[in-house]
Amino acid sequence: MEIKAGLQGRAQETVTAAVTAKAVGSGSLAVYATPAMCALMEKAACAAIDDLLQEGESSVGTLLEIVHERASAPGSLITAVAHLTEVKGRGLSFTVEAADEKGPIGRGRHQRVIVNVEKFLARLG
Repeated sequence: MEIKAGLQGRAQETVTAAVTAKAVGSGSLAVYATPAMCALMEKAACAAIDDLLQEGESSVGTLLEIVHERASAPGSLITAVAHLTEVKGRGLSFTVEAADEKGPIGRGRHQRVIVNVEKFLARLG
């Protein structure tokens, strides 16, 4: 199988104290944190492609534009879904959405780039 438009990935997490705005520093309330939702959306995008990457490859996020439309309380189950919409060389574009049991909580778009892990890490040093 190849990496191509149409692939979909999912990721889930339950809202615990560790992923609230108060805990991560993105606000003062004990509700699901926007940064946690962003990370879950990226995790869903990775789930769409990770099994298809070649040995020695990974992907890195390069863009995330989202809206967080509604708060979720502790105990809520959050599900993120990423749809791969376009592949341009090593570049991947996704639409992302997140919902809890009551309905949608966020949506947006996300881009990733496939990288050679060894070369990518070598550039850091």
